[in-house]
Amino acid sequence: MDVNKNSYTLGFAAIMVIIVAALLSVAFIQLKPFQDRNIELEKKQNILSSVGVKVKRDAAEKAYDTYITSKLVLNNKGEEVEGSAFDVDLGKEIKKDVNTQLLPLFISEVDGAKRYIIPLRGKGLWGPIWGFIALEDDLNKVYGAVFDHEKETPGLGAEINTPMFQDPFASKAIFEGEVFTSIKVIKGGPKEGDMHAVDGISGGTITSVGVHDMLSERLSMYLPYFAKIKSGFVVDSIFLEIDSVAVVNDSIIN
Repeated sequence: MDVNKNSYTLGFAAIMVIIVAALLSVAFIQLKPFQDRNIELEKKQNILSSVGVKVKRDAAEKAYDTYITSKLVLNNKGEEVEGSAFDVDLGKEIKKDVNTQLLPLFISEVDGAKRYIIPLRGKGLWGPIWGFIALEDDLNKVYGAVFDHEKETPGLGAEINTPMFQDPFASKAIFEGEVFTSIKVIKGGPKEGDMHAVDGISGGTITSVGVHDMLSERLSMYLPYFAKIKSGFVVDSIFLEIDSVAVVNDSIIN
């Protein structure tokens, strides 16, 4: 065989590509169950973290079964439907019509305190952002929040997964009286005493807007459920008041 021919070089390259592709495929198939398991445990860690339960990954399974007492799947009317809350893929659900989306909800009990954990999904600057926000039993005050991202800019938008950004959400309120306000994310920080806003990320304007929009859109989907279990909420205020959407977004951008 003449190894100096172009046909030999092309043939050898083609064979190597096929071999390498086959090896990568085998490795992916073999490792996928481990990857899926790690993703599952990380999700349970994040759910627990929103209610202040910090555990290592290998302890997440047991802690999740201990502290998460109910897992519900709701429809847009706040009615419970069949399904596994943990397995609901919000990345797919938010692309559906709002009338057909499935809404997962987790209820925890830690030291006798009941809290409602709502999964979040939205869009950042470079890709999806997500998280969990836990509400106290009054369905108003925030107990804790956890956010993460796929590929936001390090040192800027990526800061949404740090305590510096997440901790200020604790003790904020998503209602003002009986009106739904969500939690606003404001550039330069909210006014002193504002119970419905947190400081945005300096240099991370678009990601901050993404978190703001994600919270208002996702939380609003659960208002019918809130109304079913606690009277007095204004369910018609599905999205935010004008000052929460237009003015706040304008204050972030400007």
